[in-house]
Amino acid sequence: MKRIALLALSVVLLIAGAGVAPAQASPAVADDGAKVVQETWVDARTVDLQISSPALGTTGMVRLIVPSGWAAQPTRTWPVLYLLHGCCEPVDYRSWDQFTDVKAFTAAKDALVVMPTDGAAGMYTKWWNFGLWNTPDWDTFHTAEVRQIVERGYRGGTRRAVAGLSIGGYGAMAYAFKHPGMFGAAASYSGVPNTLYPGLPVWIIGILARAGVYNYLNLWGDAFGLPAIWSANNPYDHVDQLRGTALYVSCGNGQTGPLDPPNQADFLESTAEMSSRSFTDRLRTAGIPVTVDYYGAGTHSWPYWQRALHQSWPVLAGALGLPA
Repeated sequence: MKRIALLALSVVLLIAGAGVAPAQASPAVADDGAKVVQETWVDARTVDLQISSPALGTTGMVRLIVPSGWAAQPTRTWPVLYLLHGCCEPVDYRSWDQFTDVKAFTAAKDALVVMPTDGAAGMYTKWWNFGLWNTPDWDTFHTAEVRQIVERGYRGGTRRAVAGLSIGGYGAMAYAFKHPGMFGAAASYSGVPNTLYPGLPVWIIGILARAGVYNYLNLWGDAFGLPAIWSANNPYDHVDQLRGTALYVSCGNGQTGPLDPPNQADFLESTAEMSSRSFTDRLRTAGIPVTVDYYGAGTHSWPYWQRALHQSWPVLAGALGLPA
């Protein structure tokens, strides 16, 4: 028995020596009772959280990348960057970490990075017609449950920025307008911030079908029969609520670009560009500043989104109170 205890102690010490804490659940609880039921440290800066979520009616995953000085400064709070993934990504909440250099890029930036699941295609919204309890509510999961757990259990501060790609770009702008003041900056990379741009509802129906959701009415109902519900969730229709938020929008045109293999043109990026341009045109008409990068040739793919994160950093950093 003594030998087993010593072996267990040795394992703990080895883990600690590697800078990785043993798995344990944070005691932090959100206002609605959401809580961490499993905490798994992947390495010294990376921790995966499994959260029991009333908003989702199940558990949801989140990956955090903590600042390099997080463990050594246990009383400090840190500005928080939320990174939202796109549709139908097999590695889900891990995708920003797996497909970009975000961990190395933020190593010296003193920001806590939060990468939550959105399911296969949760659309960063409360679903309108999804069963008796009207779940999933991805908005509440991200902006209330995850946010409160990060701030109460992992020393996230109240200076926040949000960025996302594809439908995550939509999510960044939707969360910024629906929760004024929550995010100091919002960035959309190859996003669809005007969901009612001609043809976009069909595009979104295709995204849902690709994710295995064939009753698209569950999302926001029918875009033609219930346009008010779609409009209530459309950043384009609520640009005034983005006034005062630092904004960044980038997109390619879908043609094969400098970061692509040959012959990689796609229609997803060209559709995203039309939605994005209509949105930034409306912002400018309303006199709302936005930093724009319509870089021409480039597809709907990770190399461009990694570059966009780097190039948008000055906008995000300003909101986080960090050096550009």
